Amino acid sequence: MTRDTGYLFLILSLFFFAPGYGQAEKKPVPLKDILTTIEKQHHVKFNYLEEDVFQHVIIAPEARVPLNAKLTYITNCTKLSFKQSGIYIVLYTARVKEGYERQCAYITDENGNPVEDAIIQYGTTKLNTGNDGYFEFPPDVTTLFIEHMAYQPLQWQKTNTHGDCAEIRLSLNVNQLQEVVTERFLATGITKLKDGSYNIKPAKFGILPGLTEADVLQAMQQLPGINSVDETVSNITVRGGTHDQNLFTWNGIRLFQTGHFFGLISALNPNLAHDIKISKNGTSAFYGESVSSAVDISSHPVEIGDTRGSIGTNMIGVDAYTRIKTSENANLELSARRSFTDVLEFPTYTEYSNRIFQNTVVSDIDTGDKLYNQSDKEFYFYDFTAQYHQKIGIKHHLYIDAIGIYNKLDFIQSTYMPYGVAIRSSDLKQQTLGSTVSWHTNWNSNHATEASVYISDYYVNGLNSGFDNSQALLQRNKINNGGFSLNHTYRLNDSFLLKGGYQYSAIEITNSDQQTLQTTLSTTDALYTHAAIAEGEYKPVESRFYVKAGLRLNYIEQFRSLYLEPRAVVAYKVAPGWQLDFQAERKSQTATQVVALQEDFLGIENRRWALANNRSIPVQRSSQISGGVSFKQNGWLITLDNFYKKVNGITSLSQAFNNQFESVAAIGSYEVYGSEFLVQKQFRHFYVWLSYAYNHNNYRFNSFTPSTFNSNFELPYTINNAVTYEYNNLKIALGSKFFSGRPYTRPLTTVPVEENGQPQIAYDYPNGRRISSYLQVNFSASYSIALSKKINLQAGVSVLNLMNRRNIINRFYRINDTGESIEVVNTYGLYRTPNAMVKISF
Repeated sequence: MTRDTGYLFLILSLFFFAPGYGQAEKKPVPLKDILTTIEKQHHVKFNYLEEDVFQHVIIAPEARVPLNAKLTYITNCTKLSFKQSGIYIVLYTARVKEGYERQCAYITDENGNPVEDAIIQYGTTKLNTGNDGYFEFPPDVTTLFIEHMAYQPLQWQKTNTHGDCAEIRLSLNVNQLQEVVTERFLATGITKLKDGSYNIKPAKFGILPGLTEADVLQAMQQLPGINSVDETVSNITVRGGTHDQNLFTWNGIRLFQTGHFFGLISALNPNLAHDIKISKNGTSAFYGESVSSAVDISSHPVEIGDTRGSIGTNMIGVDAYTRIKTSENANLELSARRSFTDVLEFPTYTEYSNRIFQNTVVSDIDTGDKLYNQSDKEFYFYDFTAQYHQKIGIKHHLYIDAIGIYNKLDFIQSTYMPYGVAIRSSDLKQQTLGSTVSWHTNWNSNHATEASVYISDYYVNGLNSGFDNSQALLQRNKINNGGFSLNHTYRLNDSFLLKGGYQYSAIEITNSDQQTLQTTLSTTDALYTHAAIAEGEYKPVESRFYVKAGLRLNYIEQFRSLYLEPRAVVAYKVAPGWQLDFQAERKSQTATQVVALQEDFLGIENRRWALANNRSIPVQRSSQISGGVSFKQNGWLITLDNFYKKVNGITSLSQAFNNQFESVAAIGSYEVYGSEFLVQKQFRHFYVWLSYAYNHNNYRFNSFTPSTFNSNFELPYTINNAVTYEYNNLKIALGSKFFSGRPYTRPLTTVPVEENGQPQIAYDYPNGRRISSYLQVNFSASYSIALSKKINLQAGVSVLNLMNRRNIINRFYRINDTGESIEVVNTYGLYRTPNAMVKISF
């Protein structure tokens, strides 16, 4: 049995045998044994006299019950009292009034997770649940009124619980139920909404294989139909599209840079994000400038929160976060991350470095003759966010946000020349700065208005120097972007929601190439776009239908052109647990990334942004339609989606060709269709899921011969699976990614052919071959410990490519230095890459 087959057998074994795990008959247990178990479960320490404890034998409370509920249960069963100070709990015999029992309960959702901040009312008294959902109430109270904004209100009647703390389960609010198809999609904190989009809440994020933190751009690659062909978050393909065809926004600011370490780490700090929405089709009309997916990250809370913070570190860098309650109506939130890779090098950095710098100017230096060539590189990154939230009265909210992202690489090479030692120094810088001011007003229960203005600046600079700086190439790609938006929402009644808005965007992109003693080549393009938006949503409480339809009208001043973009989503519940879905959209995009030469920007970040000019770069336009069915019942979730998408107006320079079309500029299209399937099952604390995606993706460039062939980003088969275990504070995940290899073009001969006096490679049919399939097995685990009532310690480990498989993620050919033969160049994925993290929250 091969190693891969053995792993598949392990996954299937866990799938079938997990349901029986942990099932045991309840029997009385000595109290001392119960206390030992509780110490391990909650990381506390009991002090007691042996004579007070040894005589008691009771049924053990369930492990998932909150600590306070267990202590109250023990008190009611044994008449022992307790006092708690931090992690220490003293049990002692005290005089207890005859017949007296402490009354307690804890509130959970439908999945058994504790509900925080629920409002409990009896008589004139109101109290709130803590993060464990626990609360106490007087013995003579028999009726409780329970409310929470996300759940249906409940009137609860006390029954005889024989000393136990009652578990009170709340059902999701009716409005929430209309929106949510499943509360858990792949992991805790990921939900699928009624309109087909996905929602990720980092604060509630569970665990996924290979991740110890809520990295949204890594997590979204687990969703069916979303993948990265080269393991980076800066090359995410959604249903066959390129990365630049995805729209990424942070609090309304468009992000042109999404990765640290040139794509291996997300540039989006998970500490601040409160809500993330991902749309593959049927995108809201309020999102433009993308012909593929839309990823909207919002860190705007509704309420003013208490002061809290966290400090953490992993094997790449450190991070810090704080939320300061400056007044009863104001919050200030700050977050920052900084790598220490320029000071310390752990195995994680070594593997990342080997992966990202191979087949670039940096790796060419490293592989030189060490006797005569010495090289050194230094890399670091940082990011920061700041947010000020002011609540004005009960209707108005003011938000002021800022974000910064920075990557820096320096490297130096020295070599011996006849005249002595020669030195060359090069560097690469990448930076994003952005700020936004927004105003939200809820006029009444039926009307709400949002207005915002934003600015952002992005640049990437690459300096490639010759020895003693005799020759140097300075390349620069810079973007200035700004705009404002005004949106209004009108709730016509409980079933109809109407939205309208206006958006204005101004963007300027500059590209320049400056070589020593040569004329600087520089171009600057600018576009000003106006958008009028109308959207309606029909979601009656008792109906099986859900409909959302929108229309976006874009007007580009420079082109004097209108672009009409309809969007639609329809969902229908055909039977209990069963739902049919239909989605359609048309979208357009003016900014794209192109690759002029593979060696641009040191060959590391060789894609540069460019604007449509309606000549060499047209406005891209996409049309997509999809339909599917989902089933959710008894812990099972099954979804199937079929889609068809066509994108016109792409340029060959945006597709990263490494064959006969590498330097040929042409305009064309791609057409992709496919299916996406997911099956997921919950067995108590186990979650098992398997996803499968198929797509067929073809280019069409009329000026090429042949004109139709496979896309560079076609992955016909993709399979992801995982088994996760979540129990109290422990989370474990094991899973794998498998996809068919990328296409490549093989040379017709092993030696170059002469063309116009220069050696050239004669290529076979474009993208007619495929590299070997990709398989990566990943593992992660995390554990949290309550050091005190307000301080929590979380530790986690992860391993990417657990089996240390050698995956080829790209292949191309080049003529060797002598010009007499052709050599194959493979780019390999990450080898086994460990990581570990520790975070203290307070």
